[in-house]
Amino acid sequence: MPILDFFKKKFKEDKSSPHPSPSKEGLEKKEEKEVKKVAEVKVEKKEKKTRKKKKVSFLAPRVLKEPHITEKATNLAGENKYVFKIYSQANKNQIKKAIEELYGVRVEEVRVINISRKPRRLGKTPGFKKGYKKAIVTIKKGQKIEVIPK
Repeated sequence: MPILDFFKKKFKEDKSSPHPSPSKEGLEKKEEKEVKKVAEVKVEKKEKKTRKKKKVSFLAPRVLKEPHITEKATNLAGENKYVFKIYSQANKNQIKKAIEELYGVRVEEVRVINISRKPRRLGKTPGFKKGYKKAIVTIKKGQKIEVIPK
């Protein structure tokens, strides 16, 4: 296997060369420095792990469109029931999690209603008023959601 020996690097001690070959003591010092650096990096990583970041959820903007404000919805607020327009693919579990995260309240019940499109006319041109989906959310007694900020 003399061909493969060509690729191996050999350290020769040459007293005339300005760079001496590494000694055992020098290697040990380098290894100690590397071990210290690795230990410092591990300590820094542990410190970073101990910091708790607030869990940010992007569920609410994907589920809730807006609060549905009508006279009937305002009356329902007295009974701890709030009405929201939601996206059509949202389900009850997602709505519950989104309301709890966004407003910090305990949701007891969620009811979902599909409002169908309504036929309308503009002059002779027939058309439709857009349909939507809404959710009536019942929250725990004694808690409130400020739908319209003062």
